[in-house]
Amino acid sequence: MQTIAHWLDGKPFAGSSTATAPVTNPATGVVTGQVALASAADVRTVIEAAAAAFPAWRDASLAKRTQVLFRFRELLNERKEELAAIITSEHGKVLSDALGEVTRGLEIVEFACGIPHLLKGGYTENASTKVDIFSVRQALGPVAIISPFNFPAMVPMWFFPLAIAAGNTVVLKPSEKDPSASLWMAELWQEAGLPDGVFNVVQGDKVAVDELLENPAIKAVSFVGSTPIAKYVYERGTASGKRVQALGGAKNHMVVLPDADLDLAADAAVNAGFGSAGERCMAISALVAVGSIADDLVARIDQRAKTIRTGDGTRGTDMGPLVTEAHRDKVASYIAAGESAGATIVLDGRAVAPDGEADGFWLGPTILDHVTTDMSVYTDEIFGPVLSVVRVDSYDEALALINSNPYGNGTALFTNDGGAARRFHNEVEVGMVGINVPIPVPMAYYSFGGWKNSLFGDSHAHGTDGVHFFTRTKAVTTRWLDPSHGGLNLGFPQNH
Repeated sequence: MQTIAHWLDGKPFAGSSTATAPVTNPATGVVTGQVALASAADVRTVIEAAAAAFPAWRDASLAKRTQVLFRFRELLNERKEELAAIITSEHGKVLSDALGEVTRGLEIVEFACGIPHLLKGGYTENASTKVDIFSVRQALGPVAIISPFNFPAMVPMWFFPLAIAAGNTVVLKPSEKDPSASLWMAELWQEAGLPDGVFNVVQGDKVAVDELLENPAIKAVSFVGSTPIAKYVYERGTASGKRVQALGGAKNHMVVLPDADLDLAADAAVNAGFGSAGERCMAISALVAVGSIADDLVARIDQRAKTIRTGDGTRGTDMGPLVTEAHRDKVASYIAAGESAGATIVLDGRAVAPDGEADGFWLGPTILDHVTTDMSVYTDEIFGPVLSVVRVDSYDEALALINSNPYGNGTALFTNDGGAARRFHNEVEVGMVGINVPIPVPMAYYSFGGWKNSLFGDSHAHGTDGVHFFTRTKAVTTRWLDPSHGGLNLGFPQNH
């Protein structure tokens, strides 16, 4: 059985710890490997390598850094199917979904290839007599990325392309549930020509996380995960003097107004509720039906959801298993709790007949109707293929429902009324809003992040927020009394 190691200075690193955790194929229930769990000393060794590599990488020209970025982009695009297969084997999402994850991550790599334009400073001539002022953006140093299990490739790529392009070095701590994608990307960076020590991987659990949060050599931490852990990461990291962007959990609502195209809305609810088995921070988990359309809308969603083929993601199915047996059982317990609290089970995923091995972690699409706001199936982030239908009488009631929720990650409104749409995106207290778009994940040149308990810190991921997070501004005031002379050189100027 393979041991999944760390990555240090351009090669695998076993570390000194003998602790490991099993890595399982969710579609079969078979343990496929053991991932190393770093000791604090192992983490320090990796951080020291990142710190040692920083000065040279920081001082490398923008031309050289972007050349590596472009090469990484080309290699990733050529071999993205390999990475998708690794994701499916350890996370369970179907191959097409895994490939979509890689493609969305690739967008951030492409955005980072334009880093020279984004790092430009400003210049003021004669701010005072013969005094000029200019500003520059400079790298921070070694930075840490702590990523979740649900997007083992895309979420790290929200951060490390910009961090590296800006001149920082990186220590990535992936989820121990699906760690192999991180090593594949590390090998790709090496092939792209990234110097040793600029991109490192440390596998581990809370021990590794705490060392990254407290070690003074780490200057910034990017985290994505559940809200309680995001709050912990933010508070512990900032207490150690670091910049921290910590993206937390979600309870995303999709509001359907009476004038909406119900077929479009039903398709969107199924796609956004059950894609990747609901294991997305942008998944729609609460459908808010306004007025008299609820019965018709629920019937259309039920009709579509029953056609979803649940099974092994390598077999051409629509929806794969959940990531672990424990998580599958936890999600199933929410279905039972909802039923006990009075919700109506329209479609019960616990009875699914999957196309896969009997020991896979299966749970099919589930629809609960007549859900009320005091039920755990509504209040908690379930992170599974469970769609809760809440019925309200008016737009104002739907808006109040969303704005009173402690989460503010993503939301969507389905309507053909432009006035209602404009009012909604103006009034709703959520960071990412879709109008007739169920999963409003912004493009790479915008920034990703929610409001309220869905984000701790001031910076969102990627876009200009990401560039600013991984750099700091320096203002320089200069006075030169005498001109200098550089001599003659008639050759065409080149970047080096």
